[in-house]
Order: sequence, then C-alpha cells, then structure tokens
Amino acid sequence: MTVFFTSDTHFGDPRILRIDRRPFPDLPTHDAALVAAWNAVVGPDDTVWHLGDFALGPPPERITALLAALHGRKHLIIGNNDGPATLSAPGWTSVAHYAETEVEGRRLVLCHYAFRTWNGLGRGAINLHGHSHGRLKPIPRQYDAGVDAQGLHPVTLDQILVSRRGHGGQGLGRDGAVERQGLSTGRSIKSEPSEGSAKKRRRSDRRLSEPSA
Repeated sequence: MTVFFTSDTHFGDPRILRIDRRPFPDLPTHDAALVAAWNAVVGPDDTVWHLGDFALGPPPERITALLAALHGRKHLIIGNNDGPATLSAPGWTSVAHYAETEVEGRRLVLCHYAFRTWNGLGRGAINLHGHSHGRLKPIPRQYDAGVDAQGLHPVTLDQILVSRRGHGGQGLGRDGAVERQGLSTGRSIKSEPSEGSAKKRRRSDRRLSEPSA
C-alpha cells in the first residue's frame, strides 16, 4: 500500500479553468483528465489524503460518482470550498479539518491551510497543505500538495520532498518560464511571469479563497 497526497482538484468548479488557467478546453475534459491522472498513479489498495477543495458545484450524485471512480481509500481534510454534498458523500474513509499522521517515519501535520507554525515543527514534523494553488512562498518543512503544484495528480511524500514544485511554486523551465504539462493534449503550456500577471494572480487568489454564492 502506498500513501498519496493531493488537494484542490475543484471538480465541477468552472472558476478553476479561468483562475488557474489549467490546460483544458472545458470543465468535463478537466474533470475526466484529473480522474484519469489520479487512477494512473493510485491503485485500489492505496491511501489518498485529499487536503481539501475536492469539488464545488456538482450535484450530490455527481460527487458520489466521482468518488466511486477514483482509486484508493480516500481521506478528506476539509477545505473552504467543500460543501455539504462533498462532506456527506459516501466514499470517504474519514472527514476532518485537521489530521496528524506518520508516513515512512516522518511525522506529518495535514490541513487545507498552510500554517505559520505547527505541532512538532521543532522536532522535524512536516506541514502538508493545499489552498494556495502553488503560489505561496515556501518556508522550511512546509509543502503544497495541491494539483497545481504537483503535476495535476496525487503524489507520494517522497515525490513532494524532492519536487521543486512541492516547495510552493510551479516548476521552472530552463528559461525561467512557468511550465505545465497539458494532460488532455500532451503539450507543454508556458507562460512568462510578469508584474501584471502577478497582480492578476493575487486578485484571483482572493476570489478562490471564498466559496461561490
């Protein structure tokens, strides 16, 4: 059994294509690609900790179907966009706002939100979080497990620890451009960072931090 971590899938949330510029032409393609990417790495007997914002918008039966389609024993750490339909859906092994666990001899503190400090920090505990969509400035022993920071699929702890993107940002190409792999097309998506785009991203962060009306 392997333990995986992920966050911020935002299944069924139309904002995600616009705000995070995920490389998909429409929401059904986005959702199908994330399910396929999940099942390509997670087996039926594996464990997945989802650190919040699983879905926003789909009816309860759609959320139930999504959970049934995804491999593994799934634990939910509640995010700000997880509504009653997500929290009550069958298919979760556990649902909580916060958890502490140990994986491969490492103590982990799990929450949707990144902490300034956390239990066991001085003894080497690691904080895994979501919410920031790969845009939070990193601090030691803290990692963004969200799909935007981790290649759009669940990852193991070892993958998080060795991944540059696990330290809170997108992977950088040789020329410094932000680079992501378009799962639906197999092509590389690049965008040059700029002051104007950074301001837009900060405004987008504020919109994603609140649930839709």
